[in-house]
Amino acid sequence: MTLVVPLRSVGRGDLALAGGKGANLGELIAGGFPVPAGFVVTTAAYDLVAAGQATRAHFERVAVPGPLRRAILAAYRELGGGPVAVRSSATAEDLPGAAFAGQQDTFLNVVGEDELIDAVRRCWGSLWSERAVAYRDRLGIDPADVRIAVVVQRMVAAEAAGVLFTADPVTGDRGRLVADAGTGLGEAVVSGLVTPDHYVLTPQGEVVSYTPGRREVVVRALAGGGVSHERGDGAPAGRLPGAALRELARLGTEAARHFGRPQDIEWTYAGGEVSLVQARPMTALPPPPIGRLGPLRRKLATVLMEYVPVRPYPMDMSTWVPHGPAGLMAKITSYFGLRRAFEGFLEEEDGVVYRLVPPRPRPSPKLLLAPLLIAARARRYDPARWTEDPRFRRYLDHVRELEAVDLGALPWPELVRMPRRVLAAVQPVADLRVDYLPGSGVAMLRLLAALKLLGRADLFGDLIAGARTRTGDANRALEELAEEARRTGALDRDPPPESFQEELRRFLAEYGHREGVSPLLVSQPTWADAPETVLGLVKVLAAAPPRSAPGAGALDRLLAHPRLRGRRRDRMVGKVRAAQAGMAFREDSHFSFTLPLPVLRRSLVELGRRLRDAGVLDTPEDVFHLRLEELEEIGDAAALGGEPGRRLRAAATARAARREELAGVRLIDPRAVFPARDTGDALVAGTPASSGTVTGPVTVVRGPSEFGRLAAGDVLVCPYTNPSWTPLFQRAAAVVVDTGGLASHAAIVAREYGIPAVMGTGDGTSLLADGRQVTVDGDAGVVTEAG
Repeated sequence: MTLVVPLRSVGRGDLALAGGKGANLGELIAGGFPVPAGFVVTTAAYDLVAAGQATRAHFERVAVPGPLRRAILAAYRELGGGPVAVRSSATAEDLPGAAFAGQQDTFLNVVGEDELIDAVRRCWGSLWSERAVAYRDRLGIDPADVRIAVVVQRMVAAEAAGVLFTADPVTGDRGRLVADAGTGLGEAVVSGLVTPDHYVLTPQGEVVSYTPGRREVVVRALAGGGVSHERGDGAPAGRLPGAALRELARLGTEAARHFGRPQDIEWTYAGGEVSLVQARPMTALPPPPIGRLGPLRRKLATVLMEYVPVRPYPMDMSTWVPHGPAGLMAKITSYFGLRRAFEGFLEEEDGVVYRLVPPRPRPSPKLLLAPLLIAARARRYDPARWTEDPRFRRYLDHVRELEAVDLGALPWPELVRMPRRVLAAVQPVADLRVDYLPGSGVAMLRLLAALKLLGRADLFGDLIAGARTRTGDANRALEELAEEARRTGALDRDPPPESFQEELRRFLAEYGHREGVSPLLVSQPTWADAPETVLGLVKVLAAAPPRSAPGAGALDRLLAHPRLRGRRRDRMVGKVRAAQAGMAFREDSHFSFTLPLPVLRRSLVELGRRLRDAGVLDTPEDVFHLRLEELEEIGDAAALGGEPGRRLRAAATARAARREELAGVRLIDPRAVFPARDTGDALVAGTPASSGTVTGPVTVVRGPSEFGRLAAGDVLVCPYTNPSWTPLFQRAAAVVVDTGGLASHAAIVAREYGIPAVMGTGDGTSLLADGRQVTVDGDAGVVTEAG
């Protein structure tokens, strides 16, 4: 049993023995970095003393066994005795996303043998402090999986100390280092006791910017042990020497390269020398800036930000993202000669989606043939008759077969194959879209050209909005539900009347596959999975009478044009009907494409249920932290109780921790997609997307679970929209959206309903608070204070 080891003898492969901090420091020593000498009291020593008693009180009163005490003191004497720093080093510190910063205790300037033993014992006990236990609970880390080592290092009498980030923690820029420095020991900076001197550096150590601190407190080592907290004079401490800054930048850059990722480093400066006393991966680091976007990449970014409003899970990335709507669009654009338009736009790190990078589409020689391919398909495939295509009929039959499968009765080998069966079933829809979309686009272009010749292009949106679509059918069915709720008082009764419940069941049977958050993600509940979303919409619709149907009267206004008589009139009606059929195809093929989504989600959750029952996962929904191929490697459910099950649990735990870390980090900086503009006295500004001016109170709706918060006449402020948000537009006075542009779903629907819309504000949901009276100017694209 190894109880104490020199710090220089451990490395990244010794996490279980030395903990995260100890392993990283040993790795730095092996790499030639300046690290104060020391030793590690290993996790084996902790186990020996813990003896199954995992409480802080136990470690406060337990006696350290003689052999262990002698080993610690022998290492202390070999170090030369004198003042040392004693730091906790938990084994869970190596988890992606689990920095454990400040969760266990550190004791500086410990002097004397008894004092050292006491400090080690208190480090052990700090593993079970309330804050450490709560931190691990939040990350879902099993207490049985956590142990602790203790690092003891020669104390550095620092003239200055602080923290170095090897990437900018605010912007994510990997080409900048950020150092915070304070006089005396680093505890003042690390604990937030002082406003530190703040340096932004280049990798060469050149100062990009410097902000002096205020030196409110100075922490210094006392001669007999311990530290003092002295009141500072509030004056700047004076800049670090240029040589020290250059050395800091050099060491930080090399450490990041050595570990393969940006580092959070604690450092000291004394006698003209820089030393590193801790290094760990930076957490909650934003993605690197994506740089200047050209028009096409910016357009793609606005689309993708709406389609990916939340961070996808690993299961999304291995199922519906590559095979769902994004995969379908990739297949379509590739067919017509544009490659990589919808591929590779989500980057992963530590098994978790880290950032969204607008794709760089690449034309292929086939793009030269695209006009011929489009024209040929437009002539051959009529969007008005796409539902008669035998491929569509076969697709519907296949979906019904999948829906009829009793997932709970399937043995593991058949159940684990079910997701692939669903993904294979949707592929024919891509072929249908390739064949029928050209006719849709050509029909709409012909109508638009004809309207421009008549000087009535303003009617285009209203005319195509008159198309009968499955989205429109769903909205009408919701209105019927709302009418039933008004008639029976269903929303105020618990349980609701049976007549309302029956109407709701029929609605969900027909439309329950609709996505709530994103059509790209299987991890997010559909309407059937979260009927409370539908009830929220019903609540909004039941509170006030509906608006006029989109596009009402537009055709009559067009046909009143004096140049439309006889055959010209008939031809124009034909063009309108063809364009409406094209619009309906676009909407309805998406509606049909997502029909198997509930089956896919239910099969994955059933797999998660069995993993939970086997003790691999804590909840069935934790399955979304895994990848489909990882489950497919498990050929027999019996294997879940062995090493395969332990690997799955470890992967799910690590990815959940990493996801938690990134909870406040955006996939892409909206300022890169929606550049700042001069807003004058406006509260927020964006792209003018639907004309008109209206005043009303703000209601921020961040997702489907908040649909019921909107009242008639409110200004709807939201981060994104998709077709499931459409019913809200029937009651909102105006809409303001963080993402999107002129062609976004919200913009199109707002124009159909005649309400002002401002798209792509970037930060409207952050700057506009509930109840604030604002004026939305959809012509100027600004939101101002009312009055």
